[in-house]
Amino acid sequence: MKMRSSLGRVRGLGSAKDGVGHWWLQRLTAVALVPLVLWFAASIVCQAGGDHAAVTAWLASPFPAITMILLSIATFYHAALGLQVVIEDYVNHEGLRLVAIAAMKLACFALGVAAVFAILKIAL
Repeated sequence: MKMRSSLGRVRGLGSAKDGVGHWWLQRLTAVALVPLVLWFAASIVCQAGGDHAAVTAWLASPFPAITMILLSIATFYHAALGLQVVIEDYVNHEGLRLVAIAAMKLACFALGVAAVFAILKIAL
């Protein structure tokens, strides 16, 4: 309620109490992804030329494993937020929109869990 303008509060206009939070979460994940992606790119450059064992040993250490997990979670959550907006904007049929959003969220969740599992499998 505090994020709405004075005029919006008086008129009772605005989102269905979800849009501002969704917008902020998308911006927050985008900001979190900037240093994570920069770290990932620099790490990949440093690992260039290394064999599979060297990269696996690197990922098995705590800091890279934790940072990769954070990157995976932030990436898939940010993707789910963005894709939800795209689906809401461009899918007109209400039933199809609901199914598409549910399928997309399930896919993002499943891929995120798979990424975290793969990282943990290497790290542990």
